[in-house]
Amino acid sequence: MTALASDSVLLVLLAFCRVGGCFLVLPGLSSSRVPVQVRLLLVISITIAMLGQIWPLLATTDISQPSLLARLIVSETAIGVFIGLCVRFYLLALGFMATAMGTVIGFGNLMGPGFEETEPQAALGTLLTMAALLLLFIFDFHHAVIHSLIASYKVVPVNGSFETETYLANLTETLREAFMLVLRLGSPFIAYSLVVNLMIGILNKLTPQIPIYFISLPFLIFGGLLLLYFAVPTFLSLFVDGFFEFKVFR
Repeated sequence: MTALASDSVLLVLLAFCRVGGCFLVLPGLSSSRVPVQVRLLLVISITIAMLGQIWPLLATTDISQPSLLARLIVSETAIGVFIGLCVRFYLLALGFMATAMGTVIGFGNLMGPGFEETEPQAALGTLLTMAALLLLFIFDFHHAVIHSLIASYKVVPVNGSFETETYLANLTETLREAFMLVLRLGSPFIAYSLVVNLMIGILNKLTPQIPIYFISLPFLIFGGLLLLYFAVPTFLSLFVDGFFEFKVFR
């Protein structure tokens, strides 16, 4: 009876490693602004809630040898981190594009505290990242992540091998899709910046005596903010739609 209880605790530990690895890098919940105790209790609660679905898949795992158990702990943590990174790449791509958008419209020099990290971030990047993450939570993206964790036990069993090449290929494909998505969403701002700066350059050649660049900068910022005002609802809507279309395991 004692051996059975010990094996059950170790199996729960393996489930905790996969869930904990995912929530270690998951956007929003892995933020430094969330206390460590809250994150730990959240991971323990989700692990216990998932046991009813994944226990038949966990019960067949061989943990008789300490070396095998150590390998499984590392493998399960890596799988969880992989799932969390696939989600995080989309928010990182959005933050990158938001910073680029702020730069091309002349609004990138205004820095402030980051939303998830303590490092300074452009105000536009913080605004769009916070709004997108809020929408994702409203549409229950954390439930989708938990569902992906449960489904991962059927795709990648606990006693399966960790294929590094396959996971790296999936991460690369996810990164490509994320940046292609935000590039399409941010393309109007890039096109606006190219057209306006081309016009400013032509005017500067025509009237070299007047500092056209400094005179036109307020108009560049005003036009960019006006474009942002009309584009933000569609921008966020398409980003959320694109986020929910991707699959972790391909």
